[in-house]
Amino acid sequence: MTETANTAHPPETIEGWYALHQIYRSTSPEDAHARLSPMQGEEQPSGRGWTRWVRLIGSPADLMVIHFRPTLDDIALAQDASRHWIKTLGLELVYSFLSVTEAGLYHITAQLAANADARGGSVGDQAYRDEMSDRVRAELESDHIKRRLYPQPMNDMPYVCFYPMSKKREAGQNWYSLPLDERSRLMHAHGLTGRKYAGRIQQIITGAIGLDAWEWGVTLFARDPLDFKRIVTEMRFDEVSARYAEFGDFYVGKILAG
Repeated sequence: MTETANTAHPPETIEGWYALHQIYRSTSPEDAHARLSPMQGEEQPSGRGWTRWVRLIGSPADLMVIHFRPTLDDIALAQDASRHWIKTLGLELVYSFLSVTEAGLYHITAQLAANADARGGSVGDQAYRDEMSDRVRAELESDHIKRRLYPQPMNDMPYVCFYPMSKKREAGQNWYSLPLDERSRLMHAHGLTGRKYAGRIQQIITGAIGLDAWEWGVTLFARDPLDFKRIVTEMRFDEVSARYAEFGDFYVGKILAG
């Protein structure tokens, strides 16, 4: 392993749409579900994002509203637009999570860091930046990356699961002190687990470092809600989760259809 690969460099990332998850509790629990039933997804002009209203099940809260928009200002507008419905439905905001869709380039960052070390350069020098720019442009042309950064709603996947998470920073379990190559290896193995559920689950990963107390958000859409249990169980046995992951509360429900 090279000297550069032994260093705890942050991975390069590519960002896409902003996301806002809002969790509400009804002030009138006795008829909350009846009053929420007419809500439905809000479609935006092509490429401008989307909103989904989710009836929460098995939660002390009653409703989750999920917004995806191209800019933070667009998120603010979506937030303002939803206030009319929130007031009409008599709902109280109990939790919100602001983040942005993210693709972490662990493997590419580790590879280019090793290249820099081999030529006697350093991470962040001009050659590194030029090569990274080329690689990022290529990634942005990938359909896989486009789906991660600009996710489209899957109308045949009505069940939703959302949870925030962070990586540990404890003695002996500090994700941020691991060598770049090691983090790349762990995340690659983790990604292979997720790919087993392609076609069964739409997974949207959003980054929240600098935006929220938790570091990432995970939003899952599925036809069968048991697939939430299956994928989370399997992923928790991955080394990266077993050793370094911390999880917040889980919110599960079904998209409201008008």
